[in-house]
Amino acid sequence: MRVLGIDPGTSVTGYGVVETGNGVPGFGRLVECGVITLAKRSPLPHRLAELHEGITELIVRHRPTALALENAFFHKNVRTTLVLGHARGVVLLAAQQAGLEIAEYPPATIKKTVVGVGGAHKAQVAAMVARLLRLKGAPEPSDAADGVAVALTHILRT
Repeated sequence: MRVLGIDPGTSVTGYGVVETGNGVPGFGRLVECGVITLAKRSPLPHRLAELHEGITELIVRHRPTALALENAFFHKNVRTTLVLGHARGVVLLAAQQAGLEIAEYPPATIKKTVVGVGGAHKAQVAAMVARLLRLKGAPEPSDAADGVAVALTHILRT
């Protein structure tokens, strides 16, 4: 199984591709991780189009069997929550267009699955991602580590 994990955002979207099976030891093998960075001052429709293109390119390049996505959380700022919902919608659209299995997980579930504590901090998540995948160091930046954690959550929960 190859899973593309996404930590969505309209400025920075973290992603991680983790593969398991076919003799891969442990919890899987990190294929690639990184971030899709979008111009903060660009109009929202432009950023969403760029995000869609970036996710589509990752899907074409890595051919995942599933896309796992962090659920929207409710932020004090309603506009932030709404804009994040737009970003999630674009990611879901790209996955649906590619015919991928789609899974969504709340942030606390991701943290609990990877770290063992639903209220874990970003640094704890990154450290456990490195440990589970036997990496020399935590993926950077932290948004990339979060994307990998989403992929790992799907692998560990299926």
